[in-house]
Amino acid sequence: MEWLEVFVETSQIGLEPVEGVLYQCGLTGLMIHDADDFTEFLENPNRDWDYVADELVEEKQEQITGITFFLRDNLYGREQLSQIKGALQAVKETEKELDLGSLALTLKNVAEEDWANNWKKYFKPFPVGEKIMIKPSWEELPAQTDKIVLKIDPGHIFGTGTHETTQLCMELIESYVKKDDMVLDIGCGSGILSIASLLLEAKEADAVDIDPNAIQIAYENSDRNDIPRETYHVRAGNILEDEILQQAYSGKQYDLVVANIVADVIIALTKQVPDYIKDGGIFLCSGIITERKEDVLHALEETGFTVLQIKEKTSWVAIAARYEG
Repeated sequence: MEWLEVFVETSQIGLEPVEGVLYQCGLTGLMIHDADDFTEFLENPNRDWDYVADELVEEKQEQITGITFFLRDNLYGREQLSQIKGALQAVKETEKELDLGSLALTLKNVAEEDWANNWKKYFKPFPVGEKIMIKPSWEELPAQTDKIVLKIDPGHIFGTGTHETTQLCMELIESYVKKDDMVLDIGCGSGILSIASLLLEAKEADAVDIDPNAIQIAYENSDRNDIPRETYHVRAGNILEDEILQQAYSGKQYDLVVANIVADVIIALTKQVPDYIKDGGIFLCSGIITERKEDVLHALEETGFTVLQIKEKTSWVAIAARYEG
């Protein structure tokens, strides 16, 4: 299996929060690069080394603070990279008082633009759950199907349906969405979850993502699936902090709220979702690594939700909960 080496640049203050984001995205085996560590070593009078080569000093002095991690060089890795980008952008928005550095991502030995297109050769039509067939917009179906065909081109945004978090959420949507439901998709990415809800006969869907590029991509995907613009509305912004966004969704009494993000954001959302959801409405949350399951369950129970179902796949968890009011 081929692997892709990725480096995210940050500050010394940013190392811990960025490490937490990467951990929440399912990454382990992180390599931490702290430029100050070597300086402290050189200035330590009690160091064990009597001599340090000039070449090593020069190399280490040029070192940038950040974290290196590895992704599979395939469609799944591309999906995971997109999720990581979104999560890093979210933490930069929510931790504005901290200097987290640029959070720029560098892919070793390959241009990101090239890699972002090469993954397409791995993306073929495939079923999700019992009712849906995911079809890349540039592919043809290999055979006729009686499933609902969801056409998708995620661009550089998270959401092809191949990642476990998206599949788990779509399986829950199949179980809980009802005809004529009102749906809110928080962290919509490519729009795949809200579009799936509409194809499953939800009446209307609102979608929001922290990445402004999601607006165009989600609308392009809704157009591909012949969804009228009057039934689908996409906005960009940080719903945790943007009061205008919060007011746009408050009091609408959604039947179904979906959030496929990361555990910390979902935990924060449990305090806001009651403003958006009707009594007895369903909150579907995914993007949770197994180690954070209990934290999310606790937050849901503390804010008036009753857990109805927990689905797990590899190291990921999705939860369906009913708001009791």
